[in-house]
Amino acid sequence: MGMAGVEEEPVSQSLVFDKRSGYDAQTGIYHSLVHLSEQNKIPTQPNLDTATFVLSQFPPPEHAEKLVALIDSATNHRLTYAQLRRSISTLAAGLYHGLGLRKGDVVLILSPNSLLYSTICLAVLSIGGVITTANPLNTEMEIAKQVSDSGAKLAVSSPEEMHKVCPTGVPVLLTSRGTDDSQLSVEELIEECEPLEIPGVKPTQSDVAAILYSSGTTGTSKGVVLTHANFISVITLLKWSVDVSKAHDDVFLCFIPLFHIYGLVFFGLGLFCSGTTTVLMQRFDFRAMLEAIHNHKVSNIPAVPPVILGLVKYNGGGYNLSSLRRVGSGAAPLSKEVADAFRVKFPWVELRPGYGLTESCGAATFFVSNQEAKARPGSSARLVPCFTAKVVDFETGLALPPNREGELWLKSPTVMKEYLGNAEATAATFDSDGWLKTGDLCYFDDEGYIYIVDRIKELIKHNGYQVAPAELEAILTGHPQILDAAVIPAEDEAAGQIPIAYVVRAAGSELTEDQIIQFVANQVAPYKKIRRVSFMSGIPRSAAGKILRRELVLQSKQQMHSKL
Repeated sequence: MGMAGVEEEPVSQSLVFDKRSGYDAQTGIYHSLVHLSEQNKIPTQPNLDTATFVLSQFPPPEHAEKLVALIDSATNHRLTYAQLRRSISTLAAGLYHGLGLRKGDVVLILSPNSLLYSTICLAVLSIGGVITTANPLNTEMEIAKQVSDSGAKLAVSSPEEMHKVCPTGVPVLLTSRGTDDSQLSVEELIEECEPLEIPGVKPTQSDVAAILYSSGTTGTSKGVVLTHANFISVITLLKWSVDVSKAHDDVFLCFIPLFHIYGLVFFGLGLFCSGTTTVLMQRFDFRAMLEAIHNHKVSNIPAVPPVILGLVKYNGGGYNLSSLRRVGSGAAPLSKEVADAFRVKFPWVELRPGYGLTESCGAATFFVSNQEAKARPGSSARLVPCFTAKVVDFETGLALPPNREGELWLKSPTVMKEYLGNAEATAATFDSDGWLKTGDLCYFDDEGYIYIVDRIKELIKHNGYQVAPAELEAILTGHPQILDAAVIPAEDEAAGQIPIAYVVRAAGSELTEDQIIQFVANQVAPYKKIRRVSFMSGIPRSAAGKILRRELVLQSKQQMHSKL
């Protein structure tokens, strides 16, 4: 079982660990070198829920009426903190008294980013409901599977996606008014309902708050069960990380999907606790992002590696990006090459990569300062407070010291409870002491900075050697005529597997397969060489920017079969 409780991990059983790396040689455990002050401690009172906690952090009433929480980038419509609070309370009353939603009922949310998304999430959570978020790009079959797997009792859907939910038979509440006047919407409930008191049992920290589905980049998606304790813990850590470098005129830009753990925790729930303003994009578009930065003087962008690579390759076009102060990177490892190129192009912007996964509520590591991030390109920072880690040799099971590669194991109050209805997957993911096995290959250096090498499942086994696709992808995207790239294994009778590449060339480029193979070969050991290259118009990625390798592996097999 996971770490769904609210107690912090003890500092160390031996109380002796290296103050530079955080490593305890007696236990094999790495400890965070940063500690929360008493003022920023994670709340431990059991009868606390996510919505109550978030609302308690809102600006005081005299500021909330004027302070803008959200701005729609397309319409410029604005929502103040006071309006957001009223919307949450009235929608909660409408869901409870009007639609009969009760504690423990699961609500599917199927919508692109919108100003109403946070209102829906916090309203459902405030009455003890459980949210399960879905990608609007999912098919009817995928939606039906999620509804069935999660046991959803109600679906909240944008009008455009309603047709995907209707076949499930689950009642549907639209996010906004559609063409059918008989179909009730969130907008109407907010306008027509009174913020009536909600009786009954309030949710507690140990209650389930969300069932989020992993991206399934290499296999079947699983339902990650997160509690109110998980959310409260990660929101506390987020508030701490934002407040470390907060400025009075900070404006954040959100194009990360709110159905993803990164977007949900950061923008859907947590950022409100710091009283900042967020410009919200319905979906990602590179030009629209540049326009939003220009128009709204955006200072902060939590981003993903493909977006950062896009900014590196961007040749300008009349947009003023001088307001940018900080760019974060998460959801996938950011290569040293891309990080270095970004800092050369945008020397005034602080680039701070981090690491997390759905199973840890999106948290694990963070750079406290820009100076330490610049000094360690390629690193994913240090453990955030309340986290401990192990690096485990997957053959011997032994915990490894600094500068030794192994699988990353984590413990923290943010770690999930379990995989929904999947005892086998849960047992395989947690060891007997509650350590979460992340499946990521990594190492810590002598100063406690972590370096994510790649997903263990994605390593290519070539003649007994292990080849990390991420390393080769970083080299490929460093070529001025390559916009994007992905590397996957192909079966080989002699070597077991060989690395092959899928490449997106820049417009007008006539770069050949042989030139690319040679370009990589000049920079790597012989066993890492790319053996084959295919060109495509775009690399398939998840909404969070992760390469969907299973699609490329299937495409590769089909290509080989067609040649036979």
